[in-house]
Amino acid sequence: MDEYLWPARNVAEFAYCPRLFYLMEVEGIHLASTDTEQGNLVHRRVDRPSASNGANQSGEQLDENRPRAVRSLTLTSQTLKLTATLDLAEIEGTIAVPVEYRKGRPRDQYWTPPDDPGEDEPTPPGAEPWPTDRVQVGLQAILLEEAGYTVPEAILYYAAEKLRLRIPVDAALREEALRTLRSAQDTAEAKKRPLPLVNDPRCLRCSLQPICLPDEVNQQREISETPSPRRIWPTRDDAMHVVAQQEGVRIGVSGMALKIKDKDGEESRQIPLAGLESLAVLGGVQVSTQALHALASRNVPVAFMSAAGRLIAMVDPLDSVSADVRRAQVRAFDQPTRCLELARALIAAKIVNQRVLLQRNHSGVGDMVMEDLLTEAESARSAAGLDIIRGHEGQAAAIYFDKFAGMFKTSLAEEFDTNGRQRRPPPDPINGVLSFAYTMLANECVSALRLARLEPTLGAFHTCRPGRPALALDLMEPFRPLIADSVAVSCFNRGELTDGHFLRTAAGCAMTDSGRSAFFAAWGRRMDTEVTHPVFGYRLSYRRMLMLHARMIAAWLLGEVPTLSFLTTR
Repeated sequence: MDEYLWPARNVAEFAYCPRLFYLMEVEGIHLASTDTEQGNLVHRRVDRPSASNGANQSGEQLDENRPRAVRSLTLTSQTLKLTATLDLAEIEGTIAVPVEYRKGRPRDQYWTPPDDPGEDEPTPPGAEPWPTDRVQVGLQAILLEEAGYTVPEAILYYAAEKLRLRIPVDAALREEALRTLRSAQDTAEAKKRPLPLVNDPRCLRCSLQPICLPDEVNQQREISETPSPRRIWPTRDDAMHVVAQQEGVRIGVSGMALKIKDKDGEESRQIPLAGLESLAVLGGVQVSTQALHALASRNVPVAFMSAAGRLIAMVDPLDSVSADVRRAQVRAFDQPTRCLELARALIAAKIVNQRVLLQRNHSGVGDMVMEDLLTEAESARSAAGLDIIRGHEGQAAAIYFDKFAGMFKTSLAEEFDTNGRQRRPPPDPINGVLSFAYTMLANECVSALRLARLEPTLGAFHTCRPGRPALALDLMEPFRPLIADSVAVSCFNRGELTDGHFLRTAAGCAMTDSGRSAFFAAWGRRMDTEVTHPVFGYRLSYRRMLMLHARMIAAWLLGEVPTLSFLTTR
């Protein structure tokens, strides 16, 4: 028997947006934003439970005749399958008044707050609670009544205006709260994400907008009221992505910052946790347990890689799993037609981007080569099976890498031209950089898929094998020319990488520490480069593009969008 109790706070979100409720309550997705952090600050004072046995926080006994202010009071109802933790309950005998704290303002935009508001002022005319707030205090009142109290009213305290807004607890409030609870429970039991709101201003401030993608989903569904997607995600893209690759470096945590020490134990720098989005460690870099806990608490994934860049393990938060998304992924990739649909879009976009990179960087490539690549892209887009697509991909790769050396302005290009594209092991510097870049791109795609709640090892185009991130390899296909190949070309053509940055051994050609440092500098610049999405029309960095495409794959798997399109440039 399922004894799950529905949190009143999450149920109340259903009144704001059913899709937001489903993402938070059913799929367990929570993202921090400025609004949520400010809300946490407002609640911090009342989140500490009150002392028991009639004592206050100092341990002094209270007058039994005085009203009691009970903080963080938890109530449950087995009948309603409901639970709530009240910010504050003002109790006098059998009379109880729930008080809910809110960071913002009441609903009526025409209400002007007084210059010096008092806590006991009557509710001013024109000030109304938001539906979400009404439902939450309504559910709290019902729980208090079930516990034996009489609840004549509820209070909403809006911190931005220092306003106590009084809400009568009447039959209408109870019915509204119970109706919302039933609707939310029915929606959760349906096991299907509600569709997003259409062109709604509420989306602009929603913390889960990067997961929901309302405008993008609605545009792909061809909703007539949907204009071009608003560039509301991300509002800023200044997060830090740290790579630690020097042997012997140790990473710990001090307060709200990562503390990095060199191999001699000397502190080299501190990195604020607030601005950190990912951490990758190569080779013999050590990360303390305390640092891992701090990173996990802020939903920052940590990738552990070999010195050559191969992903060994990834530590990510436990909330990076959605049963709905994983269930849809398994079911879809069990269907050959769905795998074929995804593979067509991926490989056609990849070949188009290979063609564009040659056009940009190879002055001597002929029109026949460009035409052949275009033909292979069109053929892949209409292929009747996965093996046929693989044939067109292989033919396009042969054409592309036959001309690949012509994009480089270094003598190392002749060595690559002689060897061709070789991976195990890479025999020359260009092959070495390509292999390293593809590994880094695969790691980025694994992170993007995890954020989209997808399983990276279960793919559609690449064969699933133990330890192989098949879906990450799928996702990276259109981005190979745009990111990895482009980084290799620019590094050598700008002189950031030279023959002196490589070690040639029987095990292949690998970068030195200084070579990897130069590579990561170029890699970071490329991932931060903004590019225009061909369908949505707004600009995002390449790293955000990977995240966007991963989330659109999830939306496609869930049946929210009918088709997929991947990034191509001109």
